[in-house]
Amino acid sequence: MKYLSTFSLLLLILLLLPIQESLTQELPYNEGTVWSITFIRTKPGMSNEYFRHFAANLRGEYEEAKKQGLILSYKLLFGDATNKDDWNLLLMTEYKNMAAFDGVEEKWETISAKLTGSQEQQKAGYTKRSEMRETFGTKIVREIILK
Repeated sequence: MKYLSTFSLLLLILLLLPIQESLTQELPYNEGTVWSITFIRTKPGMSNEYFRHFAANLRGEYEEAKKQGLILSYKLLFGDATNKDDWNLLLMTEYKNMAAFDGVEEKWETISAKLTGSQEQQKAGYTKRSEMRETFGTKIVREIILK
């Protein structure tokens, strides 16, 4: 009986070795920065107006966020929508890592208050942007760098 228990234990260990080995295998990539990607569709004939508004009003907030180390970079990517329910503009904001999102809303609000003004002034800017574009949502994704 003792021989059977020892044999069973040895067999179990041999069966689990490949599982543990596969769990400890190195990932085929390194983790990169984290991107917040907002999907936007500008309203017909309003793309250039939205870009002017962004340059005059929002660019300063993004530049201040870079200066404070809140974000690493930001980009606008513009292209044709494939149908009436598609986006035509991506606003991509690069963060150092997932930890950078801790308290991020408060930090952005502080920057907005400093550069845009009161809650009423910020709300007026949001209303103006809503007349020029529709937001489909935001995704948070991590860049991977293949090894």
